[in-house]
Amino acid sequence: MSTMQATHNGVSVDELTALMDKVKATPSMGKLQFRSKSKWINGAHSQSTFDSHFALGKEHKRATPIFLEGDEPATLLGTDVAANAAEAALHALTSCLNVTYAYNATAMGIDIHSLSFELEADTDLRGFMELDKKIRPGLSQIRVKVNLTCNGTPQQVKELHEAVARTSPLMDTFKNPVEIKMKY
Repeated sequence: MSTMQATHNGVSVDELTALMDKVKATPSMGKLQFRSKSKWINGAHSQSTFDSHFALGKEHKRATPIFLEGDEPATLLGTDVAANAAEAALHALTSCLNVTYAYNATAMGIDIHSLSFELEADTDLRGFMELDKKIRPGLSQIRVKVNLTCNGTPQQVKELHEAVARTSPLMDTFKNPVEIKMKY
């Protein structure tokens, strides 16, 4: 006799619960390390490779490396063959938000019917070009509009949004300073 595995939002409830139990029982299992190698191609064009990470107490190697490219739009002197860094940052944020919504909704027993995001980010070239030392070179604001349809009650949906805002790793990364060590 086969057993049906409960899933919500494409996530196995049993596997999510087992993962949470494993990390709760052995906190060191929660330590993760993601890696990338990046190389400049030409002009504003670059390529990053992602082929390994550390998770659940051991090294993991991807069967096939994943590649992401970066460039700038032609208006900013690039060749427009890939998203620029700000656009890639928005993608990273929404990628993380998608996972965080799906996993939190699954843990809450909520089924997501549709989920999408609309983002805008502001920056000022004068900071990047050091034309005005008072203007920082980074993004100054990111606005995220969440479009969510699910079977949760209004209270559950409110709790889901709050849980995502509390637990999204990339939202936390963007909101709080992260130490970056560079070697030359």
